[in-house]
Amino acid sequence: MADNPSHRVKLYALNENKQWDYLGSGNVTSVPSESQGVFLVVRSESSDSQILESEVLPDTPYQKQKDTLIVWSEAENHGMALSFRDSEGCHETWEAICRVQGKDPSVNVTQDLLDDLEEEIDETLETDDLDELPNCELSKLKQIANLVTSAFDSPLRRRRLALVLENETYIKKLLQLLQSCENVGYTEGLYHLHTIIKGIFFLDKTALLEILFSDECIMSVIGCLEYDPALDQPKKHREFLTQNANFKEVIPITTCKLRQRIHQTYRVQYIQDILLPTPSVLEENCLTALKTFIFLNKMEIIHMLQSDDKFLPQIFEQLKDKTIDNDKRHELLFFLKEFGAFAQILKPRSKDALFKTLTQMGILPTIKVIMSLDDFQIKSSAIDIFAYLVEHSPSVIREFILEEDQQNEKGSLLINLVIKQMICDTDPEQAGALHIMGLLRFILDPDNMIAMPQKCERSKFLNFFYKQCMHNVILPLWATTSEDTFEEDHILGDDINNKYCLRALRLMRRIIGLKDEVYNRYIIKGNLFEPVVNAFLNNGTRYNMLNSAVIELFEYIREENIKSLLAHVVEKFYKTLEWIEYVQTFKNLKIKYEQEKERKSQKSLNSLQNSKMLLSRARDLGKNEVSCKEDKENIEEGESGMKPLESDFQDDCDTSMETEKTTENEDKVNLPKRTSSGDLKFTYSHSSGDANGTDNPMRLVDYSDDEEEEDKEDETASRKRPHLNP
Repeated sequence: MADNPSHRVKLYALNENKQWDYLGSGNVTSVPSESQGVFLVVRSESSDSQILESEVLPDTPYQKQKDTLIVWSEAENHGMALSFRDSEGCHETWEAICRVQGKDPSVNVTQDLLDDLEEEIDETLETDDLDELPNCELSKLKQIANLVTSAFDSPLRRRRLALVLENETYIKKLLQLLQSCENVGYTEGLYHLHTIIKGIFFLDKTALLEILFSDECIMSVIGCLEYDPALDQPKKHREFLTQNANFKEVIPITTCKLRQRIHQTYRVQYIQDILLPTPSVLEENCLTALKTFIFLNKMEIIHMLQSDDKFLPQIFEQLKDKTIDNDKRHELLFFLKEFGAFAQILKPRSKDALFKTLTQMGILPTIKVIMSLDDFQIKSSAIDIFAYLVEHSPSVIREFILEEDQQNEKGSLLINLVIKQMICDTDPEQAGALHIMGLLRFILDPDNMIAMPQKCERSKFLNFFYKQCMHNVILPLWATTSEDTFEEDHILGDDINNKYCLRALRLMRRIIGLKDEVYNRYIIKGNLFEPVVNAFLNNGTRYNMLNSAVIELFEYIREENIKSLLAHVVEKFYKTLEWIEYVQTFKNLKIKYEQEKERKSQKSLNSLQNSKMLLSRARDLGKNEVSCKEDKENIEEGESGMKPLESDFQDDCDTSMETEKTTENEDKVNLPKRTSSGDLKFTYSHSSGDANGTDNPMRLVDYSDDEEEEDKEDETASRKRPHLNP
């Protein structure tokens, strides 16, 4: 074996999952066999044990790749590979294989490999150089940077590099070289450190981020990222974070872990937003671990603050204290705004729990106090916090406002303070006013209001809003339209003022288009059609937009058959408008009104007839009950027959008599039963009480099913049996 040179190699085998397993490193030698073949023998360099003995057979497929890899398949799904340290050892081993198989050593394939062996061979076996990284020395920085950069050529190399770098001591030693490079002015080394640290971020491994963002390493990481080769001069980010970005505790934080998480999250967010480049479309998923790290940190901060019974209540109490200075109040509000921004990342259930806690702690009364102050900037910050609450749960806001209304706080309702902030916005672009307008629209949106029999939030809140707040919303409109020109009697005919009439008509048309009876009743109660009719009449016979808009409005009411408005317009204004004949709108309104009135009248008549019929039946039933009672008394007195009726009425009242007989006999007989001859037999029901002079109530029994014989009996003895009322 001494005559055969050995070469250092790493041995791999293909497993059942079609992945390459590392079996160990050692020395390979080509040992001749008795059959003039060759054995490839690998002995472990650590234990000197034999870890491979493979005979090179004439029909075994082999392949050489990039002068350092030899791969072969001894059987299906049984692949082996040797990775050589140098190309010389690979070439000598390849020549021995080719001699056995009778191939020219210049070829790279002796026979075709199995497809499974060819998949990811390069990616797997070319990672040998990543098993052991160079020592952390200034002279090795370039080599380390090249290794990190080359790892992004394949997913497997990235995974292998990440596993190697999880050695915590290696990254810490690497970051210690930052100070050494800065001390000696080794600019190229600083550029290499920037490349290495940036590459570690893009490996996208949480375990590596835990090391980089530790208190011991994070400032050194920021220092490495300052030396971007694309910049002429490095940015002084560490100086900014340590001197300018000082953390202010608006309320003393007693928990060390909470303080540490806040500091860490701020710096990590700074790295993501400032130091790392904006990822391209192809790289947008390369920093998911960093985003997840920030997300989990924020969640932890929120939960720790939420579980603290004193921290947030102290903030609310200080904000409501009107004696504190504005600087302190600004700091408290800024903290709450940041806290609210953090809360946006929570899942719905966690967010519900958080905002419920904030509401119980009194955040809405706190916002109300702030909105009552004179500082416009402070109120703007309060609006930002208010927006988080509105967007999450407008029902909670509406409930709070209605509770205020019940407490008779008419002048200082939170909703009115918000409206005032909107109206008094001094921004030329009115960004703040538009923001508040969107919040009010969201609060007033009927689609997100609760409408249940037990809790009809929609009608209750809208009624409140139009009574207590609407006058504040339209205040600028009143101010705009209160000029002297609008007080003159002739303005409804002016073209200038027609523009304002058209705007009012457009609003009224949209309200009527909602087909909401609440609005319709409000229009009728306020007699809001009167100014419309007056404007239409004052416009005269001119054919303009005002004329068309009014006619279209009334035509819409007729076509959609809005009954309440139709009746109101015809009853109150038809006499004023009946002379108009150039359109048939108003005559058609009257026709529609008459049709609807006739329909209602017919419906009422039918209802009345039904009521009379029911009343008549009820009276007949009462008479029958009285007759039954009298007949029962007669039976008790021993009367066996009917009292004679007046002869003058005998013929005319035949039917009535039969009915009375039926009623009488209902109390006397249980049931007419048939005998064997087919005759009817009436049986009387007597209980033991009859002997004592008392009767029990008699019961009727159903007739038999033989209806044909019963009909024959009716023809011959119609007066011999009682007639039962239906």
